[in-house]
Amino acid sequence: MSMQDSLPRAAQPFVSFATLLRRNGFAVAPEQTTTFLTAIDLLGPRSTEDIRRAGLATFAPPPERLADYNTLFRIHFLGEETLATMGDDEEETVRVQEEQSGEDEPPLADEINEAGQAAARAEALVQRDFGTADRDEALRRLMREAPMALPRRRSYRRMRGKRGRMVDLRRTLKEASRNDGEILKLSRLKRRTRQRKILLLIDVSGSMKQRTDDNLRLAHALAQVSPRMEVFTFGTRLTRVSRPMQLKRREQALATASRLVSDWDGGTRIGDALQAFLAVPRFAGYVRGAAVLIISDGLERGDPLSLADAVARISRRAWRLNWMTPLAIGKNFKPQTEALMAIARFVDDFVDGRSTPSMVEHLLSFGKELAA
Repeated sequence: MSMQDSLPRAAQPFVSFATLLRRNGFAVAPEQTTTFLTAIDLLGPRSTEDIRRAGLATFAPPPERLADYNTLFRIHFLGEETLATMGDDEEETVRVQEEQSGEDEPPLADEINEAGQAAARAEALVQRDFGTADRDEALRRLMREAPMALPRRRSYRRMRGKRGRMVDLRRTLKEASRNDGEILKLSRLKRRTRQRKILLLIDVSGSMKQRTDDNLRLAHALAQVSPRMEVFTFGTRLTRVSRPMQLKRREQALATASRLVSDWDGGTRIGDALQAFLAVPRFAGYVRGAAVLIISDGLERGDPLSLADAVARISRRAWRLNWMTPLAIGKNFKPQTEALMAIARFVDDFVDGRSTPSMVEHLLSFGKELAA
């Protein structure tokens, strides 16, 4: 007797629907099937529409495959064969994912946890292989020059200097004691500087597929020279990958990140992802006074107003907000897409994100301005 046959008769159609989705290329985890059954139990359901929406909420099909999902649903539950596609305006929710702590932390070894060998809490729907290519000249230059070129801010600690508003009274009196109590020169104190926090948000959706690998390599190189850096990826979900990026070996760092992120090359919901980021107080705290870098083409499939609201809130808290997009061609770039036009007034700079050298050039130059 199969496991499906051992289920209650009422539950079998719902479990077989999850199997049908999986056979047609949808990434459906066993936990999602269980959640789907729980949702059906809570809803009643009173209609097939309730079942369809429960499936949307639990299986989370990518936006570009909503028509396929609706087709399979009608075939399975309504017995139809020729179907018209429905609109793709169903509400969806961005999940927030980050590294676990304690025993649930992602493995840091080079070996990949093959399916069925070990259980892990981190959901891995798609796995990406980044390869082992050497760093190109742009990344080597970034790691060489970034420690002195990245933006810095004045701290509250002070140090000796030729100029400064405060007098170093202790050193002044010490020098005076060597000159029979005569003060010949006032020693000064100036404020120390420390590297400003950097927040990097990387779009890993399907429209950025050609740049995803290089963008992750850039993030890793930057994390090696910036100890106060946070890195997140977003597509249909928000994932914190700061800890993997701090590993010194790039291949190990990217392999670990590939197991954490589960929405590679999927849909794009930038506004929802940024709203989910701001909804977590600890994450939102990373923005305050930071240099915020968002790498995305800005091809939003969600509500541009939600995106504009999130970007406005980030802009108010950040020291500077730069948007790196492959669409920014030339110095006189003007946004043409609806999403980029909605956020243009909140972004300090739109940066050419077509290549790693152009992005490195910007990273090494935008820290010249020193904020108070």
